[in-house]
Amino acid sequence: MDGKSPFPILLSRMDPERLRRYREYLDFYHGRQWPAPSRRKERRLVLNYAKVVVEKTTSYLMSEVSHAAEPWEDSPEARGRARAAETLLAQVGEENNLAQLDFDTELDAAVLGDGCYKVTWDAVAGSVRVTAPDVQGLYAWWAGDDLSRVWRVASRYRLSAEEMEALYGPQLDARSGWLRGLAPRRAWTVTELWTEGEFQLWLDHQLVEAKPNPYGFIPFVIYPNLREPKEFWGVSDLAPLVEPARELNRALTQLSAILELSGNPIAVLENVEEAQDIAVQPGAVWELPERAKAYLLDLLQGGGVQLHVSYADLLYRALYDLSETPRTSFGDNQRALSGIALEMELHPLLQKVKRKRLIRSAAYRRRNEMILRIVEQQTGQRFGPLRLSIQWGPVLPQDRSRLVADEVSLVSAGIHSRRRAADLLGVPDPEAEWQRWREEEEGRHQV
Repeated sequence: MDGKSPFPILLSRMDPERLRRYREYLDFYHGRQWPAPSRRKERRLVLNYAKVVVEKTTSYLMSEVSHAAEPWEDSPEARGRARAAETLLAQVGEENNLAQLDFDTELDAAVLGDGCYKVTWDAVAGSVRVTAPDVQGLYAWWAGDDLSRVWRVASRYRLSAEEMEALYGPQLDARSGWLRGLAPRRAWTVTELWTEGEFQLWLDHQLVEAKPNPYGFIPFVIYPNLREPKEFWGVSDLAPLVEPARELNRALTQLSAILELSGNPIAVLENVEEAQDIAVQPGAVWELPERAKAYLLDLLQGGGVQLHVSYADLLYRALYDLSETPRTSFGDNQRALSGIALEMELHPLLQKVKRKRLIRSAAYRRRNEMILRIVEQQTGQRFGPLRLSIQWGPVLPQDRSRLVADEVSLVSAGIHSRRRAADLLGVPDPEAEWQRWREEEEGRHQV
């Protein structure tokens, strides 16, 4: 950056290849999959398998997610703070509808290749606000070869004049008057610039606010959909599917045209110099000159259609293999597989989900750490050192009775705690459930 131009102008020149890739993947996801627009009217089929694969994989990934906190030290006070932290995280999740936000963000990350969360304090509501900024307006700087150390983040988005007045007018107008001093417009480009020590707010090309960072950390969690070694930005699920999906569209469009022509056959005349009013219809009578021949062109003879069908099947196979979503994941379990056999059949999908969950677990832990730190800053409540963890539900359907029996045995043997068993069984609030059980037991003994 040259340091002379306003920061938003310099920002607009950054990462053109990444932003172009985002736009292409969004178009592809929404069904705009042919490489170039046609100059003439012709049939162009789009079988949007790419969209189906992305949504299917996301559904498997986000089956069940729960958040847990354990104290590093074993004491009643530490355990109490850990339970309070879990309760707070659950409350923030409810207030921000994180279950829906996480699914939407995950779907967006699968398409674009990157995801992001922003954690801030809402002074009006007196609570933590968790949002998912559009990564198309996000820029990041990291420390040399350490991709985990992000030292600056910029977020750019558009606001209408009405939104500007509602968000910034009451709190900034009276203090500095900068909003009144700007020329009226229908919309503004807002740029936020964050470092650990400073926050800047730009409207279009004008710096309107600069102050110390109120949190002491950058309140963004940026994570890749799938990571490439030594790369900060991630890889979209659509990357390996673009070419086979386009070829499948082309092959099935061609097959559709052949079948349409076969239903409206082409009349072929030999040794005929002129032909008028030739009708191809049942009962039609043609008068032909001597030594002339007429016949209908049969495009289906010789098994030609089967070649097209076989080629389309190969393209389907390529789509399933490259997306790591076997046909069984779509419910096509013709061999009635179950148990280990079903798991082996779906092993490619399970491995893909495992890779994604490793990345998401780190992102969710970082987000939870930010939530707890902001609450400590704003309310004075202290949670102490905690070990935050993310519990994921099973990807495949489970035999619940067998899972319960296994957990009973593990708890009895002292291998698993009751809370761990409750987490694995999908109990939303194990501590509250345990307390209700104790109350029921005390009431039963009193009777």
